[in-house]
Amino acid sequence: MRRLPPFFPGSQRPLLIAGAVAAAAAVAATALAGGGGSSDGRGAGASATAADGLRHTSVEVSEGGCGKGWAHPHRGKQVFDLRNTSSRAAEVYLTNPVNGSVYGEVEGLGPGTTRPLRVTLGGGSYAFRCLPDDTDAVTGPTVTVAGPARGGGPAAVPVTQQDLIPPTIAYQKWVQGRMGELVRRTDALRSAVREGDLAAARAAWLPAHLVYERMGAAYGTFGDADGAINGTTAGLSGGVRDPGFTGFHRIEYGLWHDASASSLRGAADQLDKDVRALRDSWPQQRMDPADLGLRAHEIMENTVQFELTGRTDYGSGTNLATARANLDGTRAVLDRLRPLLTSRDPGLPEIDSWLGRTRKALDAAHQGDRWTPVDRLARGRREKINAAAGALVERLADVAALTDVRRTR
Repeated sequence: MRRLPPFFPGSQRPLLIAGAVAAAAAVAATALAGGGGSSDGRGAGASATAADGLRHTSVEVSEGGCGKGWAHPHRGKQVFDLRNTSSRAAEVYLTNPVNGSVYGEVEGLGPGTTRPLRVTLGGGSYAFRCLPDDTDAVTGPTVTVAGPARGGGPAAVPVTQQDLIPPTIAYQKWVQGRMGELVRRTDALRSAVREGDLAAARAAWLPAHLVYERMGAAYGTFGDADGAINGTTAGLSGGVRDPGFTGFHRIEYGLWHDASASSLRGAADQLDKDVRALRDSWPQQRMDPADLGLRAHEIMENTVQFELTGRTDYGSGTNLATARANLDGTRAVLDRLRPLLTSRDPGLPEIDSWLGRTRKALDAAHQGDRWTPVDRLARGRREKINAAAGALVERLADVAALTDVRRTR
């Protein structure tokens, strides 16, 4: 599992499942938000159709005026230009005031700035909820949109830290159950290297590596052990000869680049030692429950970036096997989160469908005990794998958004 910058930067976190994207990337929306003022200079409550073809409404964000300005509610696609008139940064949610479910959000809205919140609303009751830094949340007035509820984006009931504790504990136990196999497989690799049987070592390398790759959601909790066990040459000035290049990929490079068994003994011994230390320390580790849903997305995001491009191939040509293991790891996370997601994510069956499609596309590159290297895939097959994995990553973003812990007060 490779480390990427955290998904959903704090200033631009979308609630994808609600069809509401709190992002200032759209050119027209950015122009409207420029300068921190209202969208059209007419102040709070002004509504107008903008260059993006959508109606914009300027809404105040402050402790004393949360939601002020939404005077003419209507159904359909629209944009709220949220203006923070207070002296504090704030998160802003558009909610169902009855059960607190969230239709869309903007976080990190700085004092004196404006950001767009794009939503699709059906008939029903809504209220803005403003959560200024270091002070209590404020809920604005309830606004009723006339007409049928159909056609609006679904809302997500917020997930709390407490909600995420049971699936996180279950996932930690699942990882614990893999540790014994990881040690056994790594022992077999080490023994083959020490006995000078390089053919056996090459055969033992992939099974050991895949056990580790299936535990991808735990990499943040593994800490420095992850770099030691599964690090690459990224950031190492000496490349493959750098002393800091250790673990599975160091051994992979040697096994597939004609290194002698004696030259690999130190790396194999160290890998075995690091894996055993990880196994022994794991029962005392505690995963952050707030990370679990994010990891479900990150595993496959990293797979697309690193495995499906062949960037982490040090000679074995087994990136697609790693991608398949990452897919298994993603499913392991989703299985633990499923009780929370079933009532929150109407797209869950579609995620399951794309998991199956991606598995089928990857398995087609597996014949017997051999995997086709990424750079030897036929163009059509590679495009099929990339398309399936990309679609899955897009849908897993909803899981990350829905399981993100949100303030409720």
